[in-house]
This record gives sequence, C-alpha cells and structure tokens, in this order.
Amino acid sequence: MDPNLLKQLNVERAARQACAVVIDLADGRDRLVKKADSSAVQGPLGVAVQVALRSGKSSIFETEGRYFFINAHVPALRIVVIGAVHISQALVQIARAVGYSIEIIDPRTAFATAERFPDVDLHAEWPEDYLKNHPLDAYTAMVAVTHDPKIDDTALIEALIANCLYVGALGSRKTHEKRVERLIAAGVSAPAIERIASPIGLDIGAASPGEIAVAIMAQIIEALRRHDGA
Repeated sequence: MDPNLLKQLNVERAARQACAVVIDLADGRDRLVKKADSSAVQGPLGVAVQVALRSGKSSIFETEGRYFFINAHVPALRIVVIGAVHISQALVQIARAVGYSIEIIDPRTAFATAERFPDVDLHAEWPEDYLKNHPLDAYTAMVAVTHDPKIDDTALIEALIANCLYVGALGSRKTHEKRVERLIAAGVSAPAIERIASPIGLDIGAASPGEIAVAIMAQIIEALRRHDGA
C-alpha cells in the first residue's frame, strides 16, 4: 500500500470515519474512498463500494472483466449509556457477550462506582462535559436510562445532532410526551425527535432490568443491521 494512502487511512480510522481502499487486482493500483465521497465513484463499482461501507464487509467485485478488492474500514459500534442503573449493569454483560464496547456516564457518584461496575469504562461526569472531549458519531448507540431530564436531555440532544445510529430513552409514553415538549422548547426538530426510541427497547413485554436490557440490545442490533442494508 502506498505510504501516503496508509497515512490517510489511519487518519480516517482514528476519526471513526468509514472508508474503503479499492484495489485494482490487475495492476495493483489502489485508492482511498471516504464514505462522504463514495457517490463520486461511478457505475457498478460505486454501488459495490457504498454497499461495503454500509455493511463493513470486504469483498472482491467484478465489473466488465475487471476485478477489484474493496477493503472496507468501518468503525466498531460504540454504546454510550447515560445512567449507572440496574439496567446498565445488565446491559454491560449483554453488550460484551455480543462483542460490543460499552461505556457508562453518570454524574451521580453514588451510582457510578467501581463496585457496582467493575472493569467497566465508567465516567462520573455530566454527559455534556464528557461528550465535549469524546464526541458521538454515526456509529454510536445512545442509551439514556437515568429517567432524570437534567441528565438525559442534553445527552439526547447531542446524540440527535451527531446522527447517532440509535437513540433510545427510558420512560413511559406519558414521560416521553413531556420529553418531546422539552426538546422542542430546546430547538430540536420534530423529525429528529421521532428518531428517539421510547419506550426504549423492542416490545417483548420486558419487566425486570435484565429483560429491559435484552430488549434494548435487541433494538440496537436491529438498528445496526438495518443501517447495514442487510
């Protein structure tokens, strides 16, 4: 690989930006295609590159007798949970079981303790302070479960601005109606608010914290796979 191309690739990966290295197998020539620029690649090859960027799957593609290796580089899913609650404890275990990284943010130091969350990426900070230096992106799933507007609302707004892959918030339909009123008052558009999954999780009749965590993880996976175009 060309050293300059490798340098560009590393910059994109560090910034959690999807991209693909397209290699012409006939002559070895390669080029970096960023997701934002993928529409500029014309014809069937361009379609194949866009599919690879959605799915994260590398493949060999043939068109008009020419073969290309499309090496996709897509950021791993990041789950950010607002609230160090019982649901979060269960969600940590489930997320790890299916291979996803997860971090917990909660300014309430009585909840955000190493004893309750051993070996977890835990941050006893206000979401707006932590996210300032650890911004959200389109490959992040945001889960807000404190049930406290002072903590959840700012994080939800940040998630919608960042176009997070998944945005979910704990609460009943009545609670969500009040949330919608607050977010509209804060300047969030109605179409953006509609992206929030609330009540959170797939409707499987979940009752206990563990069952709610299962429903949340299932809904995140559903959002991820549908985003992939599967």
